[in-house]
Amino acid sequence: MGRLVRFILAGGIGFAADATALWLLLATSPLGALSARVLSIGFALCVTWQINRHLTFFPSSRSIAEEGARYGGVGIATSIVNYLVYCAVLLALPALPPLAALAIASIVAMSLSFLGYSRLVFDQ
Repeated sequence: MGRLVRFILAGGIGFAADATALWLLLATSPLGALSARVLSIGFALCVTWQINRHLTFFPSSRSIAEEGARYGGVGIATSIVNYLVYCAVLLALPALPPLAALAIASIVAMSLSFLGYSRLVFDQ
């Protein structure tokens, strides 16, 4: 159970990194809500990999390059789900702020992420 709590904490920090990056990109660049989200997801993946690697699951027995590739693969797959839910929510509810859509999408993708990271990346 402790690992799940640490994963949720790491996800919360990742969410904050994602939301901050999205907000900054929307406020300071010509990017729209959909294209800015692609960049913010990439930033959040980098942040959560380090947190999950050192606090949630601990480093795997694989090389850092292989672990990073596996983490990236799972992260990209779950980010696609996250992004599709984000887009669907914004298209269905255009008046909803992008950060609210981000929260909804992140919650949906969280369980997939935990299963993928624990089984395919860190072997736990």
